[in-house]
Amino acid sequence: MKKFSAFLLAMLMVCSLVACGGGDTNSDDNGEKVVKIGVYEPQTGDNGAGGKQEILGMQYGNHVQPTVDINGETYQVKLEIVDNRTTAENGPSAASELVRRGVSIVLGSYGSGVSAAGAKVFNEAQVPAIGVTCTNPTVTAGNPAYFRICFTDPFQGPALASYAKEGLNVDKAYTLAMLGSDYDQGLVKFFTPAFEKLGGSVKSEDFPEGTANFVSYINNAKDAGAGIIFAPVSINYAQLIIEAAASQGYEGVILGSDTWDNNKVAEATVGKNVKVAVTTFYQEGADAEFDAGIKAWINSDADAKANNGGNDQVSAVTVMGYDAYFVALEALKKAGTTDAPAVLEALPSVTYEGVCGKVVFGAEGDAVRDTAVIKQANPETGAWDFVKIQQVG
Repeated sequence: MKKFSAFLLAMLMVCSLVACGGGDTNSDDNGEKVVKIGVYEPQTGDNGAGGKQEILGMQYGNHVQPTVDINGETYQVKLEIVDNRTTAENGPSAASELVRRGVSIVLGSYGSGVSAAGAKVFNEAQVPAIGVTCTNPTVTAGNPAYFRICFTDPFQGPALASYAKEGLNVDKAYTLAMLGSDYDQGLVKFFTPAFEKLGGSVKSEDFPEGTANFVSYINNAKDAGAGIIFAPVSINYAQLIIEAAASQGYEGVILGSDTWDNNKVAEATVGKNVKVAVTTFYQEGADAEFDAGIKAWINSDADAKANNGGNDQVSAVTVMGYDAYFVALEALKKAGTTDAPAVLEALPSVTYEGVCGKVVFGAEGDAVRDTAVIKQANPETGAWDFVKIQQVG
């Protein structure tokens, strides 16, 4: 009996080590080798709409290339999708679930706060994670297992400030952010000194989570004489702010960050006398072949179309999700194994020419990016119109 107990304990220890290390390889029903890529994204909560669109890019990438050759062998790529439910409180459990499933690498998340919340789990398990559009510096700072392919807020904030001051000739800005949101507050922190350095002035206010009426905030911006309202908030709040601005006759420009690049936000301007502009990663039409392919795929799948907000507009976060999928494949090929720690070791030297530009990792695992796309909502068509490529002035 003691021998059996010792054997059982040894087996449990081995299983525990496999679970902690990540990257165990299974076979499908046909006996083919399978490598698992974790998808750590919100499908519910305030960021659920954005998370679903980011996932679409990964799913389309998996549709385009469902296999990867690793060290001379072909593996079927399986996406393991877990809902982190938007909030930092749910991040660690969602991250732990992906580690438990034995993924070799993780993609996500839409939302910087929940990304940073999962970092400790991925670090301890030595499972690499690639942030797709999570722009706050806290995601990768001090988190050696976390990388990202998007620009960061120390760039995005000043880029927005440059566009506001030099592109729109605005002298007074009003910022509006949600209390407790690392993403919102971080972007305001980077925007404000950059705008002031260019000679502008800023009035800032915050709103509590769950706010449904933004009329008083819009009127405060009008009273301040603000030529722009900068509100780097979630999609849900963006629509409410647009509604309030239209009802109060705000005549300036509402500036949103990358989170606003969503078809629901553009559609919220239809029939309204409002001006909305955003910074983002991609503009539909920049790659006609890619656009045609993903539109055909979205239109062929009712679930994909629903997750894209009911139409086939190509969101920048979707394209970034697509690029992230192929960066993960490159990391697997370079590692020559599905073992997660080995993939983590290989990832920093990966380069990839994506739809949204070349991915090269620099300091802290952040991609080297120095441009953003500016586009504005068309209140007649409900689509996004390209404005310019923005750098920091």
